[in-house]
Amino acid sequence: MSGGSGVAGRSGLRAAFAGLTTRGRSFLAAGAAATFCAYLLGQADLLRVGLLLAALPLVCVLVLHRTRYRVAASRTLAPARVPVGAEARVRLSVENLSRLPTGVLMLQDRVPYVLGPRPRFVLDRVEAGGRREVSYRVRSDLRGCFPLGPLELRLADPFGMCELTCAFGASDTLTAVPRTEPLPPVRMAGETAGFGEGRRRPAALTGEDDVIPRGYRHGDDLRRVHWRSTARHGELMVRREEQRQRTRCTVLLDTREAAHRGTGPESAFEWAVAAAASAATHLLERGFPVRLLTDTGTAVPGLEGATAAPGGTDAGATAGLLLDVLAVVEPSGEPGLSAAYEALRGGEGLLIAFFGELDEEAAEAAARMRRRSTAAVAFVPAGDAWARNSWETRSGARPAALDDRLRMLREAGWTALPVAPGASLAALWRAADGAGGIPSDGLWAGAASAPYAPGDTDGAAAGRGAGHEA
Repeated sequence: MSGGSGVAGRSGLRAAFAGLTTRGRSFLAAGAAATFCAYLLGQADLLRVGLLLAALPLVCVLVLHRTRYRVAASRTLAPARVPVGAEARVRLSVENLSRLPTGVLMLQDRVPYVLGPRPRFVLDRVEAGGRREVSYRVRSDLRGCFPLGPLELRLADPFGMCELTCAFGASDTLTAVPRTEPLPPVRMAGETAGFGEGRRRPAALTGEDDVIPRGYRHGDDLRRVHWRSTARHGELMVRREEQRQRTRCTVLLDTREAAHRGTGPESAFEWAVAAAASAATHLLERGFPVRLLTDTGTAVPGLEGATAAPGGTDAGATAGLLLDVLAVVEPSGEPGLSAAYEALRGGEGLLIAFFGELDEEAAEAAARMRRRSTAAVAFVPAGDAWARNSWETRSGARPAALDDRLRMLREAGWTALPVAPGASLAALWRAADGAGGIPSDGLWAGAASAPYAPGDTDGAAAGRGAGHEA
């Protein structure tokens, strides 16, 4: 909620004359013309009419200038963040703070053209200390941040000869975020089994001496007693239980302008943005740490390493931050995916990539990304189907067949799926399961694949982990 207050009357006399309406200026011009003609013709009756016509708008200006109206206004926007295509309600409240009733008031709120026409409301009379409330709805078919305000209040005299405008400086922002699609619940790669107080560590780095015991508590299972520590401390000590360790998930969004065809809400780029939002929010709702990465190599601030309980308020706040960033993301001029590859660290866990069209260099960079994750799923648009402007008009060269790029990614260990216009992400999510990206037991392929070793090929690294279940 935002608002402001101000004095709607008693502005400068020059400003009051500037507020003459078309009717008031017409009366003033007609009165001046009639007075001049009466002087030339010597007609006393015409002179009286001319003086009356000229005096009426002047009197209205003076009365409106001398009237002291103090009017406060506020705006309430609910909700401030809406999906594309959804409506938000804006409520305007006007309160008369003066001791005199107001005349006719006209409210006009400034809104961008994409949200619709400017709403206007006419209030006949507001008594002293009275309040009036009006509301309107806004809707955007495009994502982005749109300012609402400032609110303008126009005070007019009963004859419509003069209008004074009072603008309130407060404004609000409506954020239209990408529309998310509910995804089927599947268990993600790298989610280790086990519960309790500790974290699972690599077997090669642990041993009997690495156990961190704690004192025995009533109800602890005696099978967990650590006898060596018990003998050392002189009291019963038990082993700590292991906790489930959540895999870090990275959602990669390819925003290269040259990699996406078409423009508008139905373009491949907008589909990728909405799909990235759907995947990231789905993972956050399940309690996974999520990082959003773009082809420029920059991650969304505040998301990296963030964790939240499934369905908790922290997950909602983090998802809101992510959606706010995706609401304003724009195509980049990045030539390739090398910056995104450098930003990926080893052991990324689950990597979900929404690519644009891949040329040979970008496909090679994407293939190398697979080495830095335990599981990877890629969605690649079918460029010819998405095209509104031909590839030749932008780059002068047509990319290789989509099948070749998908084959290259799959040989590197990706679960790569083509994306056609209007494709449902939920259907593609299930298709990743059928393609081997999600085995029948619900775990993503490569969940416990062996780490990439120097000298290994992508296929070898993927092969060493293909037969191991998490």
